[in-house]
Amino acid sequence: MADLQRTVDELAARLGRPLLLEDRVQRVVAYSEQNGAMDDIRRDSILRRRTTPEVRAWLRSAGIHEATAPIRTAGAPHLGLLPRVCVPVRHADGLLGFLWFIDSDPPMSAAQVAEALAALPGLALALYHESLASELASHRELEAVTGLLLGERDAARQLIEAGAFPQARAVTVHVVRPLAAEPSDSLRLALEQGLLALRRRLSGHHPLHLVRYDHGVLLTAGAALAAAELHAAMPVPVVVGVGRERAALAEAAESYREARHAAEVAARVPALGRTTEWDRLGVYRMLTHLPAQELHPGLEELLADDQHLPLLETLEIYLDLAGSAVATSRALRLHRTSLYYRLQRVEALARTDLKDGEERLALHLSLKLARLSGRYSPRDLP
Repeated sequence: MADLQRTVDELAARLGRPLLLEDRVQRVVAYSEQNGAMDDIRRDSILRRRTTPEVRAWLRSAGIHEATAPIRTAGAPHLGLLPRVCVPVRHADGLLGFLWFIDSDPPMSAAQVAEALAALPGLALALYHESLASELASHRELEAVTGLLLGERDAARQLIEAGAFPQARAVTVHVVRPLAAEPSDSLRLALEQGLLALRRRLSGHHPLHLVRYDHGVLLTAGAALAAAELHAAMPVPVVVGVGRERAALAEAAESYREARHAAEVAARVPALGRTTEWDRLGVYRMLTHLPAQELHPGLEELLADDQHLPLLETLEIYLDLAGSAVATSRALRLHRTSLYYRLQRVEALARTDLKDGEERLALHLSLKLARLSGRYSPRDLP
């Protein structure tokens, strides 16, 4: 609720006029300081947290429930109602609520309406949080799950005592990360919707969830969920990382750390698939704690020039295939003479010797680290 109230107050300050926010059934959920024009309806709405049936019917007849853009509603002197601007709060095809402004002394300008529209993604996300069905109040669950993932053991006790998670069950953490490059309010709202849909279907798994700025977290009792079920529920394309199952809810932070890392690797290494379990990360699990800047010196020079990308790709496949020229030529559809030429170029530019086992190991690990840091992104090869 604090996030919602802060968003409302900040928008009212930017516009220089008071506002009121209702949910989709026209219950008042937040309002700013009322320092402008006010009628009896606004005053009663704040005191009773809801307008009268007569006013709701009048506004419904004005088309607010069907509106997909801001509309102006006429005044109704017989109801004590001043003219208003109604900005419907929607996401996709779903109506979440209504943002109301009294449209007098003076009327709202087009610029002010545009400013209100720009605030809708944040308001939609906050409204969605408030509407979450949970045995805990949504803000209390949010605080408890946040603490749990930070390793606060008291948070596990709070969730168990509230009946949100069984005491004697193991826990597995799943991290869903959108494939879109930049986090946004719209992406966070999509994650909320997908995770809430999963919670409704998976009640027997006692699910808990949390959405952070660039990823969502789903905790379930028992083993990992089926990958197809996770992806099918999400409104946007995602990669999923899965941490190892832990014996108790209090250990969820460890599974979360693994799941988050697995999701990051999946986003960087498409060959691993769109769902990756920590246990199956192979060498990428071992590289978790190595500094990404500690690369083979010769590889640094190859990475610094985009024209060397084909050489890096050839080198990685050659090392992945245990130094087999036959297998590498087949994988790249490259004549063996051309392959040997590329490998010789790598040796010359990186000042290395591919017949040296320690050099091959250092180059191989450096390529994987460069993938994880985003410095090396191979193309889709035939």
